[in-house]
Amino acid sequence: MPADLESTILTVDRASVSFEARGGRTGQKRVLRALDDVSLQVRGGESLGVVGESGCGKTTLARAIVGLQELSEGTISVRGDGEHGGRRRGDVQMVFQDPYSSLDPHQRVRSIIAESIIAAGLVPKHEVRERIASLLDLVGLHGDLSDRRATELSGGQRQRVGIARALASEPRIIVCDEPVTALDVSIQAQIINLLTDLRRRLGLTYVFIAHDVAVVEQVADRVMVMYLGRVVETGTVRSVFESPSHPYTAALVSAVPTLGAEPASGHSAIRLVGEPPSPVAPPSGCRFHPRCWLRDVLDRPPICSEEDPHLSGLVNGSEQRAACHFFSETQSALLAGTVGPPQAVDE
Repeated sequence: MPADLESTILTVDRASVSFEARGGRTGQKRVLRALDDVSLQVRGGESLGVVGESGCGKTTLARAIVGLQELSEGTISVRGDGEHGGRRRGDVQMVFQDPYSSLDPHQRVRSIIAESIIAAGLVPKHEVRERIASLLDLVGLHGDLSDRRATELSGGQRQRVGIARALASEPRIIVCDEPVTALDVSIQAQIINLLTDLRRRLGLTYVFIAHDVAVVEQVADRVMVMYLGRVVETGTVRSVFESPSHPYTAALVSAVPTLGAEPASGHSAIRLVGEPPSPVAPPSGCRFHPRCWLRDVLDRPPICSEEDPHLSGLVNGSEQRAACHFFSETQSALLAGTVGPPQAVDE
């Protein structure tokens, strides 16, 4: 983690996002809580990784931070440069997952970037062309590409243009929503290295959304693990990935055999039975309990299906916290190698 971190720049306080959904034979309206009581803080210059399966709320959180998704409850605040901490337009920008759909295929590269430069109003119009060239150079693209349309570029080039567009307003925070998922493996490392270099050179703050634990390990200082709209574990990347305290985190980490010399979950992956429950009708108690391998190890204590756990406890003397009634038992089971094949839970 960088030694010169600033004070808190981004605060998400008990944020929730709900949608109306119709379901069942009657088509009755029900509430889907895509984001449920999520809180976090990010310091200037820091990179926070957010991981979890598809549908856990990662992208909804990303869109809410950028302002593309309105909150149903809670607040999101960004400390700006002004004397009274006001938020400047363009302070938060986003790099999208799919470089093929996030850029207008009919626009030329110079027009795509120019729109963001002009909207930010940071340079006079006669300097826009020079600014475009500077941004393209910053992301490793030759200036000759400015005359090409987005359809003429490769996936890696398009994502670099997307990053240049995000940098045009000189943001303090960049939200990266799965920025390498849609790219070839050979290109992913290049984009990760670029983002890492830009953070160092420009003092950027990242909220890095991903489902790949190995990617987050490379780019983040701290990590937040989400499941079914909730935060289930937080802490430094090292503490969480080397010694997970939530059984869901342990399963994610165990699925990456190259993560560290001695994976906390042993040599074999922890298999989770079934798909995540519907956010329209989440389970009672702990939302993870129907798929929880630890609950089987502990002979299914009733508290897991009856009482909703909250983030609590300082694990290993660090800031690591887990939303699990038995977070210490998770680590004990992993260290003792007592994790067995999980059984389906019928409740």
